[in-house]
Amino acid sequence: MQVKPFKLERYFAEYEFAVKYLLSSSDCDGLRQRDLLDLADAETRQLWDDLTLGYTESLGHPLLRAEIAGMYQGISDGDCLVVVPEEGIFLALHSLLDRGDHVICTFPGYQSLYEVAEGLGCEVTKWQPQEENGWHFDPGFLEDQIKPNTKLVVVNFPHNPTGYLPAPEDYRRIVEIVRQRNVYLLSDEMYRFLEYRVGDRLPAACELYEKAVSLFGMSKTFGMAGARVGWVITQDRDVYAKMATLKDYTTICGSAPSEILSMIALRAKDEIIARHLARIERNLALLDRFFHEYEDQFVWVRPRAGTIGFPRLKRAADSLAFCQQVVREANIMLLPSSVYDYGILHFRLGFGRENLPEALEKFTEYLNRSRGSHRH
Repeated sequence: MQVKPFKLERYFAEYEFAVKYLLSSSDCDGLRQRDLLDLADAETRQLWDDLTLGYTESLGHPLLRAEIAGMYQGISDGDCLVVVPEEGIFLALHSLLDRGDHVICTFPGYQSLYEVAEGLGCEVTKWQPQEENGWHFDPGFLEDQIKPNTKLVVVNFPHNPTGYLPAPEDYRRIVEIVRQRNVYLLSDEMYRFLEYRVGDRLPAACELYEKAVSLFGMSKTFGMAGARVGWVITQDRDVYAKMATLKDYTTICGSAPSEILSMIALRAKDEIIARHLARIERNLALLDRFFHEYEDQFVWVRPRAGTIGFPRLKRAADSLAFCQQVVREANIMLLPSSVYDYGILHFRLGFGRENLPEALEKFTEYLNRSRGSHRH
């Protein structure tokens, strides 16, 4: 398999740990381990205290898989495979695809969702949203683009980088389209439970369709990116067996401490998610005022879920040059749309972090300085 450099990850590698303010991060603030351990119940605290650092079960700790299954309707622990989140994409695509298959994937998006398929020799059709219609992904496009050799549709809702979330009727139409054509569905659901209105939450794809694979994990919603724990879920026994077999050639098994920490977090998920949603709500209110004040410079389509949005520049001609200037002059990291191969007019902005008010204030100061210099 031949793959191109992962542009987003290479950009983060250059700036993430070198700048003071990350206004592009897609995760919620990382939980402190000691605070998380304070949330442990008696059983998980005992598991943590008695933990030995040997090999773990390749499918994932049975109690962790039970916690995961409990978040879904009609799913058993036998449908859940614990993985590193990025690994889950790799395992699913290698298990589902062969050279010459046709894939349709929401775009822009996380590069591995389509890049791995291209590296396997598949033809990929990129399904792009309508910014002027709230970043709407039209199911009619999907219906029109499915071909006799279409093997897989890949979706990502809530969407990275736009924060778009389909209406329930659109989402169910997508599932029905792939079901009628007997096509597999890979659903990246890494921002699930971060819907601003609970009523907007969509069912997981694995709950609705037996040939779907759902991806979720601890990185975004739970503020535990450093744990490196995720999972893929499918009711398709053949696909599950292929992914589990292939895992023997990747990570083999998970990190013992990370699995127990994830179990603690999932048992305390309501408290953790409520805390993160409250922060997101506060930060979005600040962003609403910010983009109103600077509407001469940016177009802002307010996200419906998740921790990221995708503003468009009105004045600057190149988002890469704009983002690099902001890094140099304000010590703030933004993510240009060029890392998504999606033109040069947008940038990703993250609002899941506690220090957003301070970072936004520094960004405002930078913009005001720039306004002043332009006047002269």
